[in-house]
Amino acid sequence: MTKTDNHSRRMDNIAPFYVMDIVNRVKELEQEGRDIVRMEVGEPDFVTVEPIIQAGIEALQNGCTKYTSSLGIVELRKKISLYYQEKFGVDVPYERIVITNGASGALMLAMGVLVNYADRVILSDPGYPCNRHFVRMFDGDPVMLPVDASTNYQLSASMVEKCHEKGAKAVLLSTPSNPTGTIIAIDDIARIHQICAANGSELIVDEIYHGLVYDSDPPSAVTVSDDLFVINSFSKYFGMTGWRLGWMVVPEKYVDAIDRLSQNVFLSAPTMAQYAAIEAFNPKTIQILEQRKQKLKKRRDYLLPELQKIGFIIDAEPQGAFYLYADCSKFTDDSYKFCLDLLENAGVAITPGIDFGKHNENKYVRFAYVSSMERLKSGVERLASYLS
Repeated sequence: MTKTDNHSRRMDNIAPFYVMDIVNRVKELEQEGRDIVRMEVGEPDFVTVEPIIQAGIEALQNGCTKYTSSLGIVELRKKISLYYQEKFGVDVPYERIVITNGASGALMLAMGVLVNYADRVILSDPGYPCNRHFVRMFDGDPVMLPVDASTNYQLSASMVEKCHEKGAKAVLLSTPSNPTGTIIAIDDIARIHQICAANGSELIVDEIYHGLVYDSDPPSAVTVSDDLFVINSFSKYFGMTGWRLGWMVVPEKYVDAIDRLSQNVFLSAPTMAQYAAIEAFNPKTIQILEQRKQKLKKRRDYLLPELQKIGFIIDAEPQGAFYLYADCSKFTDDSYKFCLDLLENAGVAITPGIDFGKHNENKYVRFAYVSSMERLKSGVERLASYLS
């Protein structure tokens, strides 16, 4: 820390997104005229579907530009409640559904109402980097448990139970996960919830990619209990990344606290986005989204074996999301430098494992199959040529 630094001590533990170094260099190279195949950022090449865009335009034209309730507009909350009823056969009262500023806003609110100084929150390593940083934001202690193919890169009930021996305030599961795309069976979620309940801790289930599971249709964690937090997003399956909208199903006893914290931090989620998102549940919109989902599945089914042919090891097939977490140790012992090398010399951008934790971070890279099949094929050709 230099003498001019005056930031809080917690910032010493907030790491940057290393992939942003890749993103910034991509922009420089593209400005120089280089063609880069981009597989580094988790944002598919699809724009928001037209019915949602039109609903947003109509909302503006109808004067929907004022603040809303900090819990979100009732119309959207009721749509989500109906979605859970029709898709999973479970009654989730709309009063327990909170509209948030993206799933990130939901995660921050959950940690804000749960975590005190030095409280332990159990997370997987590797895992989405912001999760541990949200814990640190409230001076909690993120406990990163190493996971691998033996548990499908997910926390197991036995791991959570053993960790609870030292005490924990909450457990955060992500299914499907970023960066691995693996899921947790609903029975395992139920077992982990039982462990949390027996130890007086809370369970948070991140279902941001839940709509993007390709070979099955798993139930939501809302079917397990009404006494856990379930977080979802309009960014991934619904393709509304820039609209910054998510939601959270909250145990009844925490709704008031979430409401008060949201009032003070966000005031409300974007109004236009909320009215547009009502259209996301229209059957015609869902039909378009399902077609896009099938395109993502085809990309996964192409890219997975092609990367394995080149020499990357993918020891747990991703069931969802749009990521492949690949062991690159055949080529390097420093995944970050490897990513920079591939960008400069092969024209392919991917994400280093260092962004997702400390467990074997130098052995892994993440591929995001978010570009067209034509671009993915070009990327594979470049990788095969350069790495051979």
